[in-house]
Amino acid sequence: MVRDCSTDSVAKAVREYEGVTRKREIGGMIRALRIEAPEVIASFGEDAAVIRHNGDDALLLAADGIWSRLMEADPFWAGYCAVLVNIHDIAAMGAKPVAMVDVLSISSERIRTEVTRGMVAASTQFGVPIVGGHLHPDTPYSVVDVAILGTGRMDDLIFSHTANEGDQVIAAIDLDGRIHPSCCLNWDSVTMKSADQVRAQIALLQELGAGRLVTAGKDISNPGILGTLGMLLEVSGKGAVIDLEAIPRPDLAAHGMPFEQWVRMYPGMGFILTARDEHVDEVCRRFAAVGMAAASIGRVDGTRNLTVTYLGARTEVFDLDRDGIMRIFADEDACR
Repeated sequence: MVRDCSTDSVAKAVREYEGVTRKREIGGMIRALRIEAPEVIASFGEDAAVIRHNGDDALLLAADGIWSRLMEADPFWAGYCAVLVNIHDIAAMGAKPVAMVDVLSISSERIRTEVTRGMVAASTQFGVPIVGGHLHPDTPYSVVDVAILGTGRMDDLIFSHTANEGDQVIAAIDLDGRIHPSCCLNWDSVTMKSADQVRAQIALLQELGAGRLVTAGKDISNPGILGTLGMLLEVSGKGAVIDLEAIPRPDLAAHGMPFEQWVRMYPGMGFILTARDEHVDEVCRRFAAVGMAAASIGRVDGTRNLTVTYLGARTEVFDLDRDGIMRIFADEDACR
């Protein structure tokens, strides 16, 4: 049972979380950058751009960066996460990660040594090589950015914008982990795992896409479980009602963690998906087979509101028509 929380406190914690509020500038950037290209099947709003290549084959391209504050607090973990989050972006779309390049700006040799050590550790563990990039060796700040290439079949891909009214929402998270000692909002469920286990977890998304078992999906990123779901709903033009009690979670008391902290966590290995009723049990079974807890936590509706419920109480977290998280569709010109 979720203890010592309310729907109001959870909604407020998620709405005001920096991992969510920092997404608000995305819409303006998209409107400044978007151009039409015939081979680009999907781009902004997805975890990776999808580019048609050789008929039914697709190339996927994504990039992500790590906050400078994490670089300073724990450069090894920052380097590891720079690789991890990019692999997740490709995997969440049901595709295979192929290779990465990086742009590294550093202010000290110590940070450079540790961040590259973290990147190599994740690259080796997941079997996705770093094949080039660019180094700024003398900047007054330390930042790492990574871009990744993936491949997939057009018919097997999982998109963010394709959730349907009536679908169930599934949260899948590896609960076997720890609060990372360098960041109270990072759940490390990966560094202690074998290469075989984490690669099986990543490969499962390809199976779900190829089997048409899910209708939409995203990896759970900095906005946490509810923030990531809000982003998926925003680009799908939908809403959802979520039961907080149904969200998979570790023993929170054992980790000294309130529920409001858990729903804002970057979970190391976690995905939000939508699926038709007849596929939910099979999706959850397959996640369990690779060591991840998966459960239906609610249902997609047509309201464009993300609402949470608990013990009969009900609170709106996001009005995606009025506010949005990324504000991709702030005006008609931005709509698909």
